[in-house]
Amino acid sequence: MLDLNRLKALHAVHIYGSVGAAADALMVTPSAVSQQIAKLERETGARLMERNGRGVRLTDAAGLLADHAERILALVETAEADFEALRGEVVGRLNMSAFPTATRGLMPAALTALKRRHPDLHIQLHEREPERIVRDVARGELDLGIIQDWLNRPMALPEGLSRTTLLDDIADVVLPADHPLAGSREISLSDLPANERWISSSPGTVCHDWLVYTLRSAQLEPEISCMADEYPTQMALVAAGLGCAIIPRLGRDCVPDGVAVVPLRPRQSRRIYVIWRTDAARRPAIRAAVEALADASRTQENAWALA
Repeated sequence: MLDLNRLKALHAVHIYGSVGAAADALMVTPSAVSQQIAKLERETGARLMERNGRGVRLTDAAGLLADHAERILALVETAEADFEALRGEVVGRLNMSAFPTATRGLMPAALTALKRRHPDLHIQLHEREPERIVRDVARGELDLGIIQDWLNRPMALPEGLSRTTLLDDIADVVLPADHPLAGSREISLSDLPANERWISSSPGTVCHDWLVYTLRSAQLEPEISCMADEYPTQMALVAAGLGCAIIPRLGRDCVPDGVAVVPLRPRQSRRIYVIWRTDAARRPAIRAAVEALADASRTQENAWALA
């Protein structure tokens, strides 16, 4: 009889490419992964890993077994989801992840509501970037993920994932308080001078790529003076007069002195989704978490409307 945990360890090495990466994904030590595969080798009587320089590689037999393991693990997940649906109880463990501003802006309210409504549901939250969240949900490392895409830069989802929209997060331009346009009711990007300095997240991130794309679409060649991944840091740099930024509302905890927030015309926004594996959709815990996230999103939108 093949042991499910040992198959899971082999499948993780197959997916992530190394024992160390598989251990990180499974949240165990590399030696624990190696021990599971060694036991699986004894069970099957087949060599599953071979030395390859400083690392290891899976044999053909391991590749065949890993393919079967993927199907077995998917069937187990479906069975668990069906059983939880039959019981109708929101119990068990739920691994969730969100990108940084959603972790700060949505997750506290959503997790508090889940804890109050379903005390027997145990949740583990991770903060990750959207691209990794999509990959980890698809691989089964996460049950739910909160991701973003900008409306002019949509993010494709792989087959087997489902999603629902939580909210559209409007972005405004953030200017130093002494900027000539700081007192405007709203502006278009074309109102800004061509030599305006900008503050952005790091190159290669979704938000950086979106900013460059958006400014160039408005015939502005971005002069990036500062790069910082956290929006509060960007706001502090704007307050210091080091440039302007375009910051979504979910990313603004509070506006520091020395900063003016001006709406853009036309509106710029990013869409925020929750995603999960389609095979797990019947789990009451999944449905409860999506409901709590939707409630937190509506509360946030109402707060923006009243501000």
